[in-house]
Amino acid sequence: MKRGTRAGAEGFTLLEILVALAIMAIAVTLVLQLFSVNLRAVSIAGDMTSAAIRGEARIREILAEPSLTETSWSETSEDGYRMDVSISEVLKERTDNLPVRLMEVILTIHWMEGRREKSLGLKSQKITDKMAPALKNSAAQG
Repeated sequence: MKRGTRAGAEGFTLLEILVALAIMAIAVTLVLQLFSVNLRAVSIAGDMTSAAIRGEARIREILAEPSLTETSWSETSEDGYRMDVSISEVLKERTDNLPVRLMEVILTIHWMEGRREKSLGLKSQKITDKMAPALKNSAAQG
C-alpha cells in the first residue's frame, strides 16, 4: 500500500463537488429565468385580454344604436385606456340602389405597458336603414 492513498476510500473529491455545485447553480438560474419570462408573458396576455374585452364591450354599445352616422371621436376610460372610434359608410357604390347602407366601426384601444404604448384594433360592420337618420331628424323637428 502506498502512502497517501487509502484502500477502498469512497466519496467525492473536492473537484467533483465543485463541478456538481456549478452545474446545479446554472440549472437553478435557468429555471428561475424561465419563470420570470413566463410571468412577464402572462402579464402581457392579461393586459391584452383586458383591452380586448373593454374594446369589444364598447364596440357592442356603439353597434346597439339604431342608426349610425359617419363620425369619429376619442375617449379615455378611468383606468387609463384610450379608445379612438371611427364610423364610416363602406361599399357605397354597391349599396346605392338598396334601402340599406353598410357602416363600418373601427375601434383602436391604447394603453401603457411600462414606458411603451400598446394598441389593439377592432373592426365591425352593421347594416342600417338609409331612412333611419331622416326619420330621427324629422321626429326631432316636429
